[in-house]
Amino acid sequence: MSEVLEVTDSSFDENVVQKKGLVLVDFWAPWCAPCRMLSPVIEEVAANSADVDFYKLNVDSEQETAAKLGIRNIPTILLFKDGNLVARQVGALNKNNLKLLLNKQNN
Repeated sequence: MSEVLEVTDSSFDENVVQKKGLVLVDFWAPWCAPCRMLSPVIEEVAANSADVDFYKLNVDSEQETAAKLGIRNIPTILLFKDGNLVARQVGALNKNNLKLLLNKQNN
C-alpha cells in the first residue's frame, strides 16, 4: 500500500531518478481543476499499489524540474522505471486507464 508524497526540485533525483522500480510523478498546481479531479484517482490507485511509488510535484513552486522535463500542460503524469522515463500522460484520466498505464510498464 502506497501513499502519494510531495517531491521537490531538490528531492526529485533522490526520490525518482535514483529509485529502482516504478515511480509515478503527478505534475499539478492548486488552481488546476483537472488536477484536482485527478488527485483522488491517483490516491485511490496508490492505496492499492504496493509495487509503485507515487509522488506529486507542484509546478508553481517547483518550476525547475517541470521545465527540465518539458512539462507544458497539467495535469501531466510521468512514469519512471529504474530512473528512466517510460511513459508520459497529459490530461486527466480515470482509474481504469491509470491502472492500465501502470500495468503496461510493470510487466
